[in-house]
Amino acid sequence: MAMQGAQRAASLTTRLLAFSRQQPLNPQALDANTLVADVCDLLRRAIGETIALETVLGKDLWRMDADANQLENALLNIGFNARDAMPNGGKLIIETANAALDRAYTSSLNEDMKPGEFVMIAITDTGTGMDKTTRERAFDPFFTTKDVGKGTGLGLSQVYGFARQSAGHVRIYSEIGEGTTVKIYLPRSVGDTKSPVIGEGKKLSRWTGAETILVVEDDERLREYASEVLEELGYHVMRASNGAAALETLGGTDHIDLLLTDVVMPGGVNGKQLADAAVGRRPGLRVLYMTGYTRDAIVHQGRLDLGVTMVSKPFSFEELASKVRQVLDAAG
Repeated sequence: MAMQGAQRAASLTTRLLAFSRQQPLNPQALDANTLVADVCDLLRRAIGETIALETVLGKDLWRMDADANQLENALLNIGFNARDAMPNGGKLIIETANAALDRAYTSSLNEDMKPGEFVMIAITDTGTGMDKTTRERAFDPFFTTKDVGKGTGLGLSQVYGFARQSAGHVRIYSEIGEGTTVKIYLPRSVGDTKSPVIGEGKKLSRWTGAETILVVEDDERLREYASEVLEELGYHVMRASNGAAALETLGGTDHIDLLLTDVVMPGGVNGKQLADAAVGRRPGLRVLYMTGYTRDAIVHQGRLDLGVTMVSKPFSFEELASKVRQVLDAAG
């Protein structure tokens, strides 16, 4: 019993060090696709037969700088949380992709984070989801929604601490009844030259415009970030916090060229329902979806039709600007 108590104390200390970013790390250039494949072998045994595990591995993926053991632990922690959120079965999707986070995005965070190029690993489940209060506290140490004795509340805090200590970022997207996506961003390896660097020096003139865009997003910070990007590009921006408010705006007389809407929103009207109603009222209205869930997760869960235009959160200034211009120009 004394030995078991000491082992529990050691495990607790390790997790607290991870959250406080004091654990010793051994970063090295890693292939995320190989690491995810290894983790999936472990997860398949742990999540049970009622949960289907899928992987969508990015092509031409950059190598990333991270501690392999700690990253494996982080992915397993998230995978086990996903399993617990799907007591009646479901689907777990792990995806990898290259990503660029620009200064406009990183400056909107309450974190000291540098912009740059990252490798993203996204873990999506079709479980019970989290409400806003739970999402906001998910990384707090000792916070847990599990029954007494079934969780320490240190799993996600350990993931957060590891990502930040690795000069990376982690973000949660979740809605009650819809499931959860956790995205981990870890920096691209400095020595990686497999593909060209994403540049930020492109001329903004190709993305500017004067059209009117209705931005619909229930998260106030994300709504303001998207709106500020579009206003800086010259667009006239209207805002709505949910589907019902957007429909009220669409019922007015203001001309609107593009509906930029979140996919999953509370209040009984999701992005797809809003877009269908909006186009019914205003034929020819262009629609661009934005979502914290990945494209494969969205399509697999049947929320959007295959081939619709969407931009994944978090998006850079460049990504949103180019996608909006692409959709608007397609109208001609």
